[in-house]
Amino acid sequence: MKAIVNLFTKVVFLIVLALAAVSVSAQDAKLHFERLNALEAKARDVVEVNVDGKLLDLAKRVTTKLNDKDARTVGQAISGLKGIYVRVYNFAEPNQYDMADIDQIRAELNNPSWQKVANVRSKKNDQKVDIFTMFTGDQMSGAAVVISDTKTVALVNVVGVIDIDTLVELSGRLNIPKVDIERDTKTASTKPVN
Repeated sequence: MKAIVNLFTKVVFLIVLALAAVSVSAQDAKLHFERLNALEAKARDVVEVNVDGKLLDLAKRVTTKLNDKDARTVGQAISGLKGIYVRVYNFAEPNQYDMADIDQIRAELNNPSWQKVANVRSKKNDQKVDIFTMFTGDQMSGAAVVISDTKTVALVNVVGVIDIDTLVELSGRLNIPKVDIERDTKTASTKPVN
């Protein structure tokens, strides 16, 4: 009997660990912005935007109920989001911040959970742009953009399921750039020409 209780205890413990791991992986897409606290003290201007919780829920409800097809489509595209976070630090003079602070965030994104989609390096103003995505299965569950130059640092972090197909549908409208995606013509139905 004691062996059965021990086995049951171990199984329950493993299930709790597995559930905790699933819960943690869902939150991994949110960056640790507290690593940038040193920038705030040195910056001339700081912009901090946090759209999550009740505010994001309100935006989802409002956009899906509006009598506007584009607004409803936006609501559908953001229905799986958990949060949108933006940080911008502007400095009065070039090189007033320590690049190691930004490299901490880049290091956080340089792990197997994140995939680097693009990086751009420009010698003008020593600009660096890195774009990362996180996938859970086949769904994009997070995105991050890190931009730095000699006088500015900007980060955008989107957490939650992002409906790419719906965003493509919105392209070319609402000031969203037009995205052309080639469709597979073999699966499209064709009608005979009379």
